[in-house]
Amino acid sequence: MQISTKENRGIMPKRALSSLFTWQKILMGLALVMIAIIFLLPIYRLIALSIQVDGSFSLANYTTILQDSKTWSVMGDTILIVLGSTTISVTLGIVFAWLVAYTDIRGKRLMQLFIILPFVIPSYITTLAWTQFFGANGLYEKLAELFPFSLGSVNLYSMGGIIFVLGFSHYPLVYLLSISVFRKIPREVEHASRVSGASSWQTFRRVTLPLALPGIASGGFLAFLANLDNFGIPAFLGIPAKIDVLSTYIYQQVVGFGPTAFERASTLSVLLGVIALMGTFLQWLLLRKSKRIETTVEDEKARFFLRKSKVIVEIILWSFLLLTSLVPLLAMGMTSLLPAYGVDFTWDHISLKNYQFVLETSPKAKRAIGNSVQLAVVITIIGVMIGTMFAYFRVRKPNRWNQLSEIVISLPYALPGTVMALSMIFAWMEPIPGWNPGIYGSVLILFIAYFTRFLILQVRGSITAVLQVDYTMEEAAIVSGSNSWVKWRKILLPLLLPSILSGAFLVFLTALTELTVSSLLWSSNSETIGVVIFGFEQAGYTTYSTAFSSLIIIFILLGFFLLYITQFLWNRKVARTR
Repeated sequence: MQISTKENRGIMPKRALSSLFTWQKILMGLALVMIAIIFLLPIYRLIALSIQVDGSFSLANYTTILQDSKTWSVMGDTILIVLGSTTISVTLGIVFAWLVAYTDIRGKRLMQLFIILPFVIPSYITTLAWTQFFGANGLYEKLAELFPFSLGSVNLYSMGGIIFVLGFSHYPLVYLLSISVFRKIPREVEHASRVSGASSWQTFRRVTLPLALPGIASGGFLAFLANLDNFGIPAFLGIPAKIDVLSTYIYQQVVGFGPTAFERASTLSVLLGVIALMGTFLQWLLLRKSKRIETTVEDEKARFFLRKSKVIVEIILWSFLLLTSLVPLLAMGMTSLLPAYGVDFTWDHISLKNYQFVLETSPKAKRAIGNSVQLAVVITIIGVMIGTMFAYFRVRKPNRWNQLSEIVISLPYALPGTVMALSMIFAWMEPIPGWNPGIYGSVLILFIAYFTRFLILQVRGSITAVLQVDYTMEEAAIVSGSNSWVKWRKILLPLLLPSILSGAFLVFLTALTELTVSSLLWSSNSETIGVVIFGFEQAGYTTYSTAFSSLIIIFILLGFFLLYITQFLWNRKVARTR
């Protein structure tokens, strides 16, 4: 009897472990299947449609598209606009990153907020702000009258206007990824170059720039993708001027509802994806040739002292930041208070009727606010739960499957928005051939598309948060007898929450103001904020679009303030408990 008991004691744990291991494998298999269906199936459907004619394999779509002179004209304009705007973004990003990282200018933290502002604000709202600044009776004309000479008019509805607004909207990406790399460059290396007889410019060109290339290349690549993917700026400025880029051309193909609209759009989307991959390859070449920095410590002390010229440099920098960040928004706010576009801004003309129309009178605007808030809240909550759990297992239990899953999850965000939207149409119009569940044409497809596209933002933010928590704290909790729920509630969540909230706010803000994906997926009664603002502007209701945009700006700034206060209070609470 004792022998039987011992045998049972040995067998039971083995069976339990075997059962647990089997359940883990089943759950992992189900997760991988869901990831494949949600993230890979749309891309597969998009590529499949582009290489099919009447249900059989054919390259006729590519032959037709590539033989069309309009295609080459659009591709040429796309490449020119993307390269021009990326050049502006990279140049401005490097200049500001070097000045903030290396010089002794004052007010760097406040300056950084103004640098990031153009990126935080949705690009279509930024475009509206610039058009109001340079528009009839705008602030530009008022300021130009102060000069004794003529400055001339500025036409943003042109190739140069699109390049200008895109470049100024995305230079913060280069700045954010370059400044930390500049600070990690050992100052001893630069000193050695100067001692060897090299000038400041030669040291920058031969030493600093090559060492900072990883950050510059990464930021430049993100700016390249953002300029290639952007729909709002080319749509607001290019469509009225009959200037097409691939993102707006695909949109026009889909909304045209021709007999071959989807086939042409899918083929153009694949070509757009190829251009994005070419940019990825170029980034890989630059990173391959770049030199890696061994140190991980950021040196925030100044390396160049401007002395007498410091005040002049600060005046130039702040003038630039105020002119590019606040002045256009001020011009847009002024337009939103006028009864009609082009009317002089006087006390007699100031009114809140446009805001009243947006908040009370317009059913589309009210419905769009409700839809966008609902989408953003649901996607943020689901993203926080799924993204944080995935990030935890990705960091604590790394293996080839969750590494592959992270790559797959990141694909929809790396693809241009119009390509992503089109792939969602093909995937969910008929998930199973012959069966239409009614997802396409309802608000549900927006939920699926937003989740698919923006989950990676929460995953990356949560991965950063988990990496900052020492694993020995979890081991101590386990040794003390704490179960998983206690470990998460008392240890992990208090430490992870500030960084998780930052990622969640980014997801919420991006989903709330999204336009590119929504422009192709919205339907009746499922309008979003971006779609309604775009519709107001296209219909000529500029005062309504500026009023709606001004409300969104106020909401964004309020959200940043609340996030800062929440993180500050939570960090203070955690510090007290230690």
